[in-house]
Amino acid sequence: MAAARPLVNVYNALSDDTEVSGSVELPGVFSAPIRRDLVHLVHKNMAKNSRQAYAVNKDAGMQHSAISWGTGRAVARIPRVASSGTHRSGQAAFGNMCRKGRMFGPTKTWRKWHRKINVNMRRFATASAVAATGVTPLVMARGHRIESLNEVPLVLDNLDGVSKVKEALAILARFGADEDVERVKDSKAKRATKGKMRNRMFRQRRGPLVIHAQGKDGDKGRPLVELAFRNIPGVEIAHVDRLNLLQLAPGGHMGRFCIWTKDAFERLPALFGAAPGAEAELKSGFVLPRSVMANADLARLLNSSEIQAALNPKKAGQRKVPRKSNPLRNRGQMARLNPYSVHQRRQEILDAEAKAAGRARVLHKKRTESDEKIKARRVASRNFFKSMVSDDWTFGASA
Repeated sequence: MAAARPLVNVYNALSDDTEVSGSVELPGVFSAPIRRDLVHLVHKNMAKNSRQAYAVNKDAGMQHSAISWGTGRAVARIPRVASSGTHRSGQAAFGNMCRKGRMFGPTKTWRKWHRKINVNMRRFATASAVAATGVTPLVMARGHRIESLNEVPLVLDNLDGVSKVKEALAILARFGADEDVERVKDSKAKRATKGKMRNRMFRQRRGPLVIHAQGKDGDKGRPLVELAFRNIPGVEIAHVDRLNLLQLAPGGHMGRFCIWTKDAFERLPALFGAAPGAEAELKSGFVLPRSVMANADLARLLNSSEIQAALNPKKAGQRKVPRKSNPLRNRGQMARLNPYSVHQRRQEILDAEAKAAGRARVLHKKRTESDEKIKARRVASRNFFKSMVSDDWTFGASA
């Protein structure tokens, strides 16, 4: 839910303190569902509509008298510059891998630069962005310094009569919005990219957005409130009838810190609808979206007494899950499947132990023999070999 308060305090901008001059009912647009995905999509498409077409020269990298040498010269078949007598002669040309060659896929001015956006989609995204301006965590998460504010959204009365920058700065300081302006001033830094060469030397954060409903009355047909706030770093001015998603959610990030005038705040129901599901008076065919869930706190819903009373009681005991084991690796499982495997395994162990014991006895006997027995065995072995060698039947008769 975007907001839950039925009333919003209205503060007198011209008073010496934060005096509450009255209250106004919270518009229904602040109860619209906050669709982060929709705001990001619409913002991305809207930002593309301000691009200027660019392209490289259609003849760039192709203004050479070059022709391929063909095969048989042990060089690449890329076209090469003709003539002779200079270093340029014989160098490769035209290709994107070549020095002084054209780029791959030269850019064209007939690219699809702009995007069409459905009217209701754009209005829905604007309503979501307006609703996000009334959620304090979203505003603080975006980086705005609003710790000293009494409440969000901030609604000021008698702000249309302010025309001096000195008065505007005093009003911002009185209601605690000057901290956000100081944050913007401290964030000013040189741009790191080539924009420094293109009249975009510095970059800085966005500050408060002052939304008014004042008509043209002042220097060069501008409202007085615009003359007061237009030169303050980071502060932007917007008319409530021409709310722009690029200002309400810069970069596609919702939660812009907005300062509303009382007239602009009271005009929101006519622009977006008095309540979710109601049709707007000033936007033909637009119905303020309704949230699918009246309360998005799932933990509170699931733990409520009504839902808990309809649930079955928790089953006592532990659920037995069948254990899956491989009998070839698990001897206990094999014993349950084949009881004879225990006796078979035991017999294998006994046979292995008997074989090991016999091998140990033979080794012990060999290691404990006396020297006389060893010599006698060697002599018997030699005599046996000589008798075998002297056998005419085995090796043939001697010549």
